[in-house]
Amino acid sequence: MINASARSPSTPVSRRRYAVVLGLLALAVGATACTMELVPSTAAIADESEPTRQVDARSPSDLTHQLAALLPSPVSQPYTDLRPDEQAIVDLFENTSPSVVYITTVTRRQDIFGRGVNVPQGTGTGFLWDDQGHIVTNFHVVQGAVAIRVVMQDQTAYIAEYVGGSARHDLAVLRVDAPPDMLRQVQLGDSDRLRVGQSVYAIGNPWGLSATLTSGIVSALNRQIEGLTGDIIEDVIQLDAAINPGNSGGPLLDSRGRLIGINSQIQSPSGSSVGLGFAVPVNTVQRVVPQLIAHGEYTPAQLGILPANQRTNQIVAQRLGVAGGVLIVQVTPRSAAARAGLRGTDDQLGDIILRIDDESVLSLRDLRAVLDRYKPGDEVEVTIIRDGETQDAVVTLM
Repeated sequence: MINASARSPSTPVSRRRYAVVLGLLALAVGATACTMELVPSTAAIADESEPTRQVDARSPSDLTHQLAALLPSPVSQPYTDLRPDEQAIVDLFENTSPSVVYITTVTRRQDIFGRGVNVPQGTGTGFLWDDQGHIVTNFHVVQGAVAIRVVMQDQTAYIAEYVGGSARHDLAVLRVDAPPDMLRQVQLGDSDRLRVGQSVYAIGNPWGLSATLTSGIVSALNRQIEGLTGDIIEDVIQLDAAINPGNSGGPLLDSRGRLIGINSQIQSPSGSSVGLGFAVPVNTVQRVVPQLIAHGEYTPAQLGILPANQRTNQIVAQRLGVAGGVLIVQVTPRSAAARAGLRGTDDQLGDIILRIDDESVLSLRDLRAVLDRYKPGDEVEVTIIRDGETQDAVVTLM
């Protein structure tokens, strides 16, 4: 049994409407056919002597307007049906990309006649650090450049000033004289809170393709990579997001658009991304960049000691029955170590450094890496062996 309430009360009206529509369609087709038949070609007009007979028919365009009035209007469907996770990524890119810049460099070379000529050196990425126009990038992006060109998101180009750099950390700071409304700095995150498996996003200019977004995950934490000077950069982030030449110096972001690192290197037999990328952690950046802006160079926190060479340290460690350590040969007068009472080697064996805070110091490389995590003025606890006994000394680094 059919429920009468389920039937549309306007069914007869709809049938009459569509009958009218069909009739108008037939009339439109007929009128179009007549028009096509009665409008001759240019050649026919030239040959015929009698005038063309006029037909009293409504224009097809008039019929089209009548049809549009009778047919139901289509429902507009705006394209706003992105999933929440997709919309979050779109927002991340749109909010952060104005802070990312495209860097090209020029270097000086000698031609075959011995004349100095400027030649393009390479490309890279950077990002705005503050409202003073400072831009952070990788040191290797601008190393040896005689001219540095920075292109903002709106394609405005500036010649950048080199402020300072640290090859040891592969970090450099530039500066451009741009209007304040264009200096939109990146929001800073905390690389110490990263977790393996969390999402990351890289914005850069791979192969010169500006404002490119790629995504991936944190593959590993606390990696060590060798910097340009052979020094080890600690606590590096390993990621699988596509990083290619031109991405260097660009921001690595978490899912909330906060800066967590600077894309620096890849490991690849082909020179292109194979999912092994590395980024300098933002906490290292926050420690180094302020010194580069203030002084043009980075000076790590110092104990103020002359350590023994690695071979001597190994011999001492073996005789003391410990896994490793760094022997103090000499303490610099009025240094942090001198003020803390640390002792060098004179007519007796000097102090052997075993730990700084909770970090083991087994070698000279460990000592440099651990001190690099601190800044002058930080207070640390140094664990030493003196006269065969383990002791702790509180040291204010300089």
